[in-house]
Amino acid sequence: MKIALLVIATIVSGPARAATLSDAEATFLDQLVTASAVLEQRCDGYEADGAGGVQLGARLLGSPNAAMAMIDAYSAAIKAHDGESYDPGKFRPEVFEAASKTIKRVLADLVRDPTSACVSYGDASVDSGLLRRY
Repeated sequence: MKIALLVIATIVSGPARAATLSDAEATFLDQLVTASAVLEQRCDGYEADGAGGVQLGARLLGSPNAAMAMIDAYSAAIKAHDGESYDPGKFRPEVFEAASKTIKRVLADLVRDPTSACVSYGDASVDSGLLRRY
């Protein structure tokens, strides 16, 4: 089922397939994926800072709407990966591919050395404004 959804998403969004991420989009997505990995791994002491994430995205991408569009594209990529329904209009194959690479790298570090990686990635995400300490 998951594979079928991914195939359908790729077919439906065929023209977008050739698109590439701008440097600003790639930077924001990398930071967004890293922060979400910290939360997924339940690193102690960190929680999402939604307003901070939109502010960071607006600074990098030029507007809150552009930030929300990238957040929505990342959300669609997660849902596609998990086999859940998503808005195909928000799915971007290039976001899916970039997020997949980043999440694999970050999760591997978090599994290999959870204490150090949680602090390193968590603090970087706090510094960028995507996470806050509690």
